[in-house]
Amino acid sequence: MLLVDFLKRGTETLEALYPTTEARNIMLMLCEEVIGTKSYTHIVEPEFTIDKKGEKPLEEGLQRLSAGEPIQYVIGRTDFCGRSFRVTRDVLIPRPETELLVREAIKIADRIKRMRSPYGKSAEPVRVLDLCTGSGNIAWSLALSVPGSRVVGVDNSEAALAVARSQNFSAEIKASGALAPTFVAADVLDTQQEFNFGQFDLILSNPPYIMEREKPLLRRNVLEYEPASALFVPDDDPLLYYRAVASWSQRFLSKEGMGLTEINEVLGRETEAVFRDSGYAETDIVKDFYDKNRFVFYRKKASR
Repeated sequence: MLLVDFLKRGTETLEALYPTTEARNIMLMLCEEVIGTKSYTHIVEPEFTIDKKGEKPLEEGLQRLSAGEPIQYVIGRTDFCGRSFRVTRDVLIPRPETELLVREAIKIADRIKRMRSPYGKSAEPVRVLDLCTGSGNIAWSLALSVPGSRVVGVDNSEAALAVARSQNFSAEIKASGALAPTFVAADVLDTQQEFNFGQFDLILSNPPYIMEREKPLLRRNVLEYEPASALFVPDDDPLLYYRAVASWSQRFLSKEGMGLTEINEVLGRETEAVFRDSGYAETDIVKDFYDKNRFVFYRKKASR
């Protein structure tokens, strides 16, 4: 079977679910993962033939894709902040929008680290808490990007925590001296539970925030495959996780610490109000590259 023929057939099949360009890119990702081809192989080698060993897994992958399963679950990984993360159906697929939160958090954590550097070996490490950690993409990104930081990721799903702990960045850890995050099972909605990890300089979260009534706006590949418990909140109480995050932050955010939480774009002002009404001296809504409300920044003490 020629690669070019398989790509054409697969793209035509997936056009029932995706725009043509996206369908083609999904097929290219499948072929790269399964048989090691590049996005240009079919162009520079139009006679490239898929060997018999590769045909079966490719056909199986296409069958899963045509049923609506996301390509990230089919190949078992996704790219996030320049790294490859393992994903399964037990965790949400990290979105590009969340990279904005991570990049901002890295800037803050790196600034704290530089401020403490004059203390040398006695300097306190930057401490980060990631609530609703899922695949651990936020926690790992902070830990690896700011070597020496101590990161704790929390989730109530043991299956998700297993995925987070399974991320393999051993080579980068060895090269940079970074510390792997600690992943802890805890229910974020239980705001009074015992949690003996001290205070944190930075608290991050990407909690469930899609209202049930917004389901018709979502694609089939999200509704039927990604974990509903990590996506949806009830229509009559869509901000329950933000009240919980605000409460956790009151308990565990240091006096000079800062928090960042991803939000539902249509509930920006309401979400900011949750933190403002919880007593935080400074709050702000940050927009994404589509000019949509994307996350709320908050801190206990107003900046001078």
